[in-house]
Amino acid sequence: MNAKLKLEITKTQFEFITSEADEVLFGGAAGGGKSYGQLVDALLFALKYPGSRQLMLRRTFPELEHSLIMNALLIYPKEACRYRSSDRKWIFRNGSVIEFGFCASESDVLRYQGAEYDVARFDELTHFTETQYTYLLSRVRGTNGYPKQIKSSTNPGGVGHSWVKARFIDGAEPGEVRTTEFGTKRLFIPSFVQDNKFLMKSDGAYIRRLEQLPENERRALLYGEWEIFDGQVFTEWRNNPKGYATRKLSHVIKPFDIPKEWRRFRAFDFGYSKPFAVSWYAVDYDGRAYNYRELYGCSGKPDVGVRWTAQKIADKIYELEREEREAGIKITGVADPAIWNATGGNEGSIAEMMERRGVYFEKGNNNRLAGKMQVHYRLAFDGEGVPMIYFFEGRCAGMIRTLPQLKYDETEPEDVDTRQEDHLYDELKYFLMMNPIGPREEKAAADKREYSPLETPPDRFII
Repeated sequence: MNAKLKLEITKTQFEFITSEADEVLFGGAAGGGKSYGQLVDALLFALKYPGSRQLMLRRTFPELEHSLIMNALLIYPKEACRYRSSDRKWIFRNGSVIEFGFCASESDVLRYQGAEYDVARFDELTHFTETQYTYLLSRVRGTNGYPKQIKSSTNPGGVGHSWVKARFIDGAEPGEVRTTEFGTKRLFIPSFVQDNKFLMKSDGAYIRRLEQLPENERRALLYGEWEIFDGQVFTEWRNNPKGYATRKLSHVIKPFDIPKEWRRFRAFDFGYSKPFAVSWYAVDYDGRAYNYRELYGCSGKPDVGVRWTAQKIADKIYELEREEREAGIKITGVADPAIWNATGGNEGSIAEMMERRGVYFEKGNNNRLAGKMQVHYRLAFDGEGVPMIYFFEGRCAGMIRTLPQLKYDETEPEDVDTRQEDHLYDELKYFLMMNPIGPREEKAAADKREYSPLETPPDRFII
């Protein structure tokens, strides 16, 4: 049987097929051969493990019919299996079954209640909700001793973009297996159209067609960037980890020792049941800002606070600033004006409680739209690929996670939706409104030049 199979695969498809991680995501740019990789993987698994059961899903039936079913009919060998259209199942001579399904609504997952699968496969995972995915995780089980996996493929974008990015992309090194807090293994395998030598050979103009797409679609489908999605506010955002994206533009940089002479700021947004947010910024001689530290009161669950009192927050801030204080470095604090409101207790306002702990703030400008525009101005790249704000890798994880995820409000289309995890964004605005800049001339920046934040000569100081 194996001798009759004539299946050509790419290097990244081979990595996907041979991965033994519990959860695998194969994704990125369009044209990387993801769906084909799923079909070949499912076929080889069915042939290798007699009596095995697999479930392969698309979000809707038309998507399922026009992609997976149609392509499976072209490549699955009739000598080994037959397609039963009445229930969308491939039945193999060795007893294995590949079932094709869809989950158009949230409740459609209940169709699979009580079922057992060795492998569950999601094609275009970002079209599914996290609830659908996690429910179907429970269907992967059995006592036959066969490998149990969830294997997915997708492009960036779609209703599930944010949760897929958080689960597989954020904090992960592409191509390296990561162990979760539950002891399971996760792996993200990036794919690019350039990896698909078969498509490149047969349709060399495909890349040129992708290059003609609007910017956001081009970034997602040609470059496989995960920092963009429909309704995103700050589409300027770039964070390209080593070994993943092909473009070099990035707002995230390696930390460096900040010169003592640079101005420093601390911005604060209070929260109790919701997270509080504190970020430290340095401003160089050209007025460029660097977010070099943060204290984010998040419990580990998105948008859930740690319930620290104002006094405890102030004590932690005072502790984190000890070295700077001892070095004689001044830090200017700015905060939401609401912390000066009376709390109704004997301790006074939040600002007063923190002042008694030696932590001081000035009242920030909370003009929402003006603050939002300042973020846009700062994130914009010039013609050499340099923005007016950078974020330190490994030290500002909350900001790097939440800022690019912000969406527009449905009723206030020019503003950010305040129901999101926007606390670090709010304090960023207070800092930027204290250091406003004007819009920069838009210029194309294909690549980031070699930029050193310490290269500015003293005669270019801007105070």
